[in-house]
Amino acid sequence: MTAPLRQLAHEVIGDGPHPLVFVHGFTQTRTSWRTVAQAVVAGVPASRAMLIDLPGHGESQHVTADIAESARLVTECGGQATYIGYSLGARVVLHALINQPSAVQQAVVISGTAGLATSVERDERVAADELLAQRIEAIGVEAFVDEWLALPLFADVPLASNQRRERLTNTVHGLATSLRLCGQGTQTPLWNEFVRITTPLLAIAGSRDAKYVAHARRLATTAKHATLRIIPDAGHAAHLVAPHLVADEIIHWITNPTAYSTPTTS
Repeated sequence: MTAPLRQLAHEVIGDGPHPLVFVHGFTQTRTSWRTVAQAVVAGVPASRAMLIDLPGHGESQHVTADIAESARLVTECGGQATYIGYSLGARVVLHALINQPSAVQQAVVISGTAGLATSVERDERVAADELLAQRIEAIGVEAFVDEWLALPLFADVPLASNQRRERLTNTVHGLATSLRLCGQGTQTPLWNEFVRITTPLLAIAGSRDAKYVAHARRLATTAKHATLRIIPDAGHAAHLVAPHLVADEIIHWITNPTAYSTPTTS
């Protein structure tokens, strides 16, 4: 579905009454979630999945928004639902959890963080993302995507699963603007907010991504009703490396709520 004005483009899988909203990462599009979403819909009774293109990406490439506005637009599109986000999408979901709590009934974040702690770290990240934005503008989307996928962060992602073709549908302007408005350095840290959050939260990370395992563990031990799950032999993009393991964790967490009635960090 193409998005008019500031509505975000999206597609829906399934027709059940219980919505699950999937939010992708930087340079991806909503198509990156299809394998996981189809499996989750098959495993969660009476569910349907909405896959959303974030501002600056896919068919929402004409939409310009910072991280907080992106969260508002996503929840405006998805309504009351379980929200599932990866990387950039995870940060959007965490912002929605804080700023649009009535919409986020449950949250799943994969390779997510609630922000950089110090102003020095944030300033350094803003500067680094500005250089990346300028790099996109200098070499174009195709060359940038190839450089991006060559990063050690994605070394374990199989070529057949790396979404290169879908990433190439993005534009120079959309990706550069997303970096400048939604990079980690632009967001206000949310860690202190999670002390009061009672919304069920599932934090997932790949075992090979030590940095985000630490972030996931911190989320799971800060929020009151949070669970940590580590995907073995996967890195940052666990949903691309092991989509069915990720789907199984989401399905089990949603369909067995009493198993997670107290915080779990195993």
